[in-house]
Amino acid sequence: MSLNTRLLYALLGFPLLVYAMMAVLLVIQSDTEARTAQQARLESAVELLAPSLATAVAEADAQRLEALARQLLNVKGLRSVALFNQQGDRLILLGHSNSPLLDAPTDHQLIMNEDVWRLRLPLVTPLFSTGQLNTRQVSPDQVRASDSSVGWLDIEMDPRALTLVRYKLIASLSLGGMLLGLLLFLVAFAISRYATRPIEEANQALYRLSRGDYRLRLAPSNAAELHHLSSHINALAEHFQQAQRDMQTQIEQATSELQESMETIEEQNIKLDLAHRSALRANAVKSEFLANMSHEIRTPLNGIIGFCRLLGRSSMDTRQQEWLQHVHRACDNLLMLVNDVLDFSKLEANRLTLEEADIDIVALVDEVVGLHAPEAQRKQLHLVAMVYDDVPTPLTGDPLRIHQVLNNLIGNALKFTHAGDVIVRVMLDNLEGQHVVLNLSVSDTGIGLSDAHQEALFSAFSQAEPSHSRQFGGSGLGLTICRQLIERMGGEIEVESELGIGTTFSFTLPMLAHKAIERPPEISLANPTIRLYETHAPTRHVLEHLLERWEAQPIAFDAPEPAKLMILGLEHGDFTPERHSYWQTVIDQTPYPTLILANGNSFDLPPLRLTHGGETLYKPFSRAQLLASLKQLLLPELTPYKSDAALLAPPASSQPLKLLIVDDNAPNRDLLKSMLEDPTLHVITVDSGHKALEFARTDNADMVLMDIRMPGMDGVQTTQALRRLSSTWARCPIIAVTAHVLSSERQQWLAEGLDDVLTKPIDEVQLDQLLNRFLGVTHRLTAASATTFYSQRGSNTVNKPRFSHTAPATLPVVDLEMGARLAGGKEHLAREQLKRLIDSFEESEQHMRTAFAQKNLPTLLDWVHGLNGASRYCGAPELALLVETLETRLRTSGLDHVEGLLEDLYQAMARLRSHRPLLLRH
Repeated sequence: MSLNTRLLYALLGFPLLVYAMMAVLLVIQSDTEARTAQQARLESAVELLAPSLATAVAEADAQRLEALARQLLNVKGLRSVALFNQQGDRLILLGHSNSPLLDAPTDHQLIMNEDVWRLRLPLVTPLFSTGQLNTRQVSPDQVRASDSSVGWLDIEMDPRALTLVRYKLIASLSLGGMLLGLLLFLVAFAISRYATRPIEEANQALYRLSRGDYRLRLAPSNAAELHHLSSHINALAEHFQQAQRDMQTQIEQATSELQESMETIEEQNIKLDLAHRSALRANAVKSEFLANMSHEIRTPLNGIIGFCRLLGRSSMDTRQQEWLQHVHRACDNLLMLVNDVLDFSKLEANRLTLEEADIDIVALVDEVVGLHAPEAQRKQLHLVAMVYDDVPTPLTGDPLRIHQVLNNLIGNALKFTHAGDVIVRVMLDNLEGQHVVLNLSVSDTGIGLSDAHQEALFSAFSQAEPSHSRQFGGSGLGLTICRQLIERMGGEIEVESELGIGTTFSFTLPMLAHKAIERPPEISLANPTIRLYETHAPTRHVLEHLLERWEAQPIAFDAPEPAKLMILGLEHGDFTPERHSYWQTVIDQTPYPTLILANGNSFDLPPLRLTHGGETLYKPFSRAQLLASLKQLLLPELTPYKSDAALLAPPASSQPLKLLIVDDNAPNRDLLKSMLEDPTLHVITVDSGHKALEFARTDNADMVLMDIRMPGMDGVQTTQALRRLSSTWARCPIIAVTAHVLSSERQQWLAEGLDDVLTKPIDEVQLDQLLNRFLGVTHRLTAASATTFYSQRGSNTVNKPRFSHTAPATLPVVDLEMGARLAGGKEHLAREQLKRLIDSFEESEQHMRTAFAQKNLPTLLDWVHGLNGASRYCGAPELALLVETLETRLRTSGLDHVEGLLEDLYQAMARLRSHRPLLLRH
């Protein structure tokens, strides 16, 4: 309720309420007085005329009686006058009466109703009228005793006149109240407006202040309170106005400072943009530098490692052998560092692509474990792989990256473990539809890690202790690369370790299982009893599980039951003279074959004579090796006996596998064909991509070795054309064969349809791995290549005669022993390859000089690449190094700064050409 309304109520309500109460009292009082006066007049008139009426009745004077009755009827308000005698007979009736006749009254009666007043009075004799008593003083008993009553008087009076008077009074009072209310309203309205107008003006002023209008000022008021209110509001407006001016000043100052800051930020943004572009250019330069340096470093490293191997076969004393081993180890560490830096750079630049291929986890883990077998054997550690049976096969993923992660984790475990074992486990973590999550772990009993070292373990260039890089080697990038690779594949890696007890690295690996099934048993051995001796508990557990899976019954070594085969797991200490003699006696007394599982290598451990047949496997052995040995020893009718150096071959009745070689260089084709000679392989050679397409339209191949740089249609174009011919060719493995490949080119070739890359000169071990991976068979190494392979592991071989000429670069011009090794151990083929290479020099040099003079980089690069590929198969170390360096420089820097390398190459070609007569004499 507003103040104005309250003032109106106060000024109007109270006076009108008082007036109403007084009016009500006045009406009541006036009505009472009127009634009293009317009653008094009636009774007074009756008292005056009653004796006369009684006398007239007694005398039966009708004329007088009527006159007196009419005189009485003239009293104001009387409606009727009736006279009755003693017998109740009505003597006279004046006026109109509707009242019923009643008995004679005995005393004075006044009956007052709303619509009529009735007065009844007995008429007595003059006895009383002449006396001193009034008729009202006569009691009823006196009246009855006197017997002087002559009748009674009955008078009716109409009271409506009194009601009319009351209503008139009420109306006049109401009219006066209305006039009084109107007057009071005018007075109250004027007073309220006088009192509330300053308040409304103050309210309006405050509202405008709240809206930001500080210019309004209130006029002073006569009332002290309102004067204080207006002065305070004016002061508040002045304060707000001053605050607004101050704020505006601050805003202008802040705006000016912000403008300056924006200009500074704009300058910084421009500098940041320039710095960003510079960083991008620097990153590109860094990537190019790393790619260039990787090949620039690898080129001399390959030469250093190769000549270290050659030097190792020469006659040196023990101290020189140790020095050479240190050099070789340093070269291996440097090569590993270069590879780690390259992988880390690709991961940081987000340029690493993952491929999808079918993976057999058992074969992949066995392959990685086999690569670390020499180190485990050297340190006399147990390296065990456990792939649980519920892991399905085949799975889809990136085998190269999984191989890389496992290789790094196992290598670290072996590096930091001096005694005990390293165990690799592959378990099924989750299987939902076609989605499989594997859990892979590598556990060791090495030096362990503290909690502080575990937190920084996956940081780049970080190792647990600063001294570890000197003591154990490594760059500190391996675990960082592993973590990023695992995260790229959708998994997570974690570590659990305790200082001095050991470490366990475990990681999850999501994979697809489109056609995967639970791995079936590889063979059924028909329940043979096998006596088992193995002191290493994890290895014994694996052997017992596999034997039971293959339906064999392993029993304890000292069990009395007869058996068909004895498996002996021997440690390095079991080959001391005393223990060697004991085990030889055991083998001699056992009337069935013996399978020896030796924790060492064939070069360090003396052999045991297998009297009743058998075989020796060196730990860590793969599941395939154990299976092949058990087949050979327990089911000889299914598998013919082969030596330890040979691997299982397909049955003779099976169809030979077709291998297509596409290369424009005839010596390269002949050398590849010679390296692949085997009864189980049928090799077809063509010299161009067009001829490869002609062959593909009429026939199929199981595998293709594709040269990349060929005239007309290069290897990538030929591959894409073959893929489009049919679904068979779309699935055919096609391997790129090239003398030079950058990391970016390798990824590009894989994305364009090639399945893998072989770098010239081709390593037969790598070639066998590709045949096994894509065709499921292993190519049999020739005796010469096997000898070369074992010689690289440190065995003694007889040096063959070779021609050598020391160039200024300290590399021999001709090395027939190297050429023979590159030619699969065939020295005559090495000589023939070298002659063909020398005969092509004239044409190659002419085209290279013309292309360089015309600044034609593609043509020059084609001829240099062809010469590089041809020299990879020949024993020409100096030429091979120069042409490799030249091709790297052309690919990375173009024609800049290559003129000197070209001249060195021409001189090397001239020096090699001078050896041709010597080659012809031999």
